[in-house]
Amino acid sequence: MIRKIGRNDPCWCGSGKKYKNCHQAMEDRILTYRRAGHVVPSRRLIKSGRDIQGIKDSAKINIAVLDEVGKRICAGMSTLEIDEIVNEVTYGMGGIPADLGYEGFPKSVCTSINNEVCHGIPSKDIILKDGDIINVDCSTILNNYWSDSSRMFMIGKVSEERERLVRVTKECVEIGIQNVKPWTFLGDMGHAVHQHALDNGYSVVREIGGHGCGNAFHEDPFVSYVSTPGTEMLMVPGMVFTIEPMVNAGTDELTFDKENGWTVYTADGKDSAQWEVEVLVTDTGCEVLCW
Repeated sequence: MIRKIGRNDPCWCGSGKKYKNCHQAMEDRILTYRRAGHVVPSRRLIKSGRDIQGIKDSAKINIAVLDEVGKRICAGMSTLEIDEIVNEVTYGMGGIPADLGYEGFPKSVCTSINNEVCHGIPSKDIILKDGDIINVDCSTILNNYWSDSSRMFMIGKVSEERERLVRVTKECVEIGIQNVKPWTFLGDMGHAVHQHALDNGYSVVREIGGHGCGNAFHEDPFVSYVSTPGTEMLMVPGMVFTIEPMVNAGTDELTFDKENGWTVYTADGKDSAQWEVEVLVTDTGCEVLCW
């Protein structure tokens, strides 16, 4: 896991400090967890100060994109118009939409409505209607750093059931943020998220979850929100990953669009909601980098 570095050698992170004054104590602590049989992060998952600033700069664009979508989204708008807003703001601020062309994805943003769990493809033929709920999920590349977040939008007057699903899903993310604590486990955080959804009568998608992000679009670890305390990867300062539970009003089972190869639906046709933030593990908890 760890290449041997002398105590007085420059730290591998590029800080310019000696290893003994930088990451040695943390890596010694990580090693004790590894020897105890836990899953621990490798160095490549621990972001340097330069990496963190690069991710923050990318996130400024991603946040601005979703802010602008929030100002303009309305009933009667096509989801292709949302894609156009994403391109307008992202390119206008010097970024690149990470979704566009990713593993063949044809647009710059995912727009998932009502019973669509994720990966909805923008189209001129899909028109937002009063009462819809929609997840807008966008990601940005700036100077080879990635940011990733999504928000739910309620179109016009939505039903109490849909409003509650959107609200509780946001609460799940907030609980996730509160449970990102260094030297605890991703399973602790994921369990807290899952329990809140269950307590409110919802289910959480198992097959699709969060992920490391920053130096690439999708990095390790996979972040489950259906997990057991004391399991999954150890969280340590410098890790960056997304918190993005997909919460379903009914079953957690899914179906996949065989025609476009991307869009995921709830198997029972009931609604789904998702909020996503990107967080940095700190010495005391976490910092939300992108929302």
